[in-house]
Amino acid sequence: MAWWSRSKKLPPEPKKSVPKGIWAKCDACAATLYERDLEENHQVCPECGYHRRLATEARMRLVLDEGSFRPADEGLESADPLEFRVDSNRYRDRLKAATKSHGRGDAYRAGSATIGGRPAEVGFFVFEYMGGSMGSVVGEKISRQFERALEARTPAVVFSASGGARMQEGVLSLMQMAKTSAARARLAEAKLPYISVLLHPTTGGVAASFAMLGDVIIAEPNALIGFAGPRVIEQTIRQRLPEGFQRSEFLLEHGMIDRIVPRRELKSTLSRFLSWFDPTAEADDRVSGRSVHASSSANGA
Repeated sequence: MAWWSRSKKLPPEPKKSVPKGIWAKCDACAATLYERDLEENHQVCPECGYHRRLATEARMRLVLDEGSFRPADEGLESADPLEFRVDSNRYRDRLKAATKSHGRGDAYRAGSATIGGRPAEVGFFVFEYMGGSMGSVVGEKISRQFERALEARTPAVVFSASGGARMQEGVLSLMQMAKTSAARARLAEAKLPYISVLLHPTTGGVAASFAMLGDVIIAEPNALIGFAGPRVIEQTIRQRLPEGFQRSEFLLEHGMIDRIVPRRELKSTLSRFLSWFDPTAEADDRVSGRSVHASSSANGA
């Protein structure tokens, strides 16, 4: 028997909790980070440089000149031609929910803008909208973007972040791979540049089509880029994949992309690349840009 007893039950102490939106934990180094610092650093961990996912609106503010974006094709909306249903969830209901949460325009935003003063037709996958999946509307928007670049004789820049073709549209979504690639080919025939920016993740039908057809292909650090995921590949071939397989660094080492660019350097790098193709740019700027690119490629940067 205990030699002491509690005569009066004490009231429980209130639980202390950290308010949401104040602190975040880095997925790579487990450092505890101040959310405001992360926002100011464009969702890049200041401790280890890990790139967290950046919202589409924030990315547009990061890379585009302020006030320069002129949207196009915002009225296009997906239909449900197959009347697709998964369990009790209808595709049309998923579309309504995604539109309510993330606005009209489906999983792609496109328009004309300037980057460091250089004009371009730009497009951004909206990963927040159904994982950035490519359906008929997304494919149509990308094709129209390339057509506008062809008409205006300006470069095209696409920022890809997608899980691939949208299964709810079946073969109609798979057709967008050929459709967008054909539009990109017309741009190439006209000798107009296309810069592809690969973000995390760029997978499936997007990676297997126009995303890997850029004249210049750059990627953010540690982005997952590939057709099928590494787990699916391992289960199929029953072999262990190399360390870092399908990450940006692996692709650069094997010649699949041209450069890895940290997020804070993305706008200046794109501006320099666009200057190579701008006939109004100073000759010194174009020569300097090529020299820097050649030096970086030689160093494997």
